[in-house]
Amino acid sequence: MPLKRASRGRRKGGKGSSGVVQCTNCGQTVPKDKAKKITSRLNLVEHTLAKELRAQGAYIAAPRILKWYCISCAIHFGILKIRSEASRRQRGRLR
Repeated sequence: MPLKRASRGRRKGGKGSSGVVQCTNCGQTVPKDKAKKITSRLNLVEHTLAKELRAQGAYIAAPRILKWYCISCAIHFGILKIRSEASRRQRGRLR
């Protein structure tokens, strides 16, 4: 039977089971290799103030925020796009 996806929707390869993470949005437990990981930076200081402080030589910390999304939330927030049936059949780079 042909496969819909070469990776079967996961990134684990041939490794057994993987750990689980909770979706940031809905709280659903999802296998870590199936969930979508998003990293972003949080600006603690307003942009204009940060620009002035940097001009004076100050270091402004911007902590990284790590978010995990289940597939349904990732589609809802536009992180993933639903591809057409024809584009699903193409191998290679997806983004």
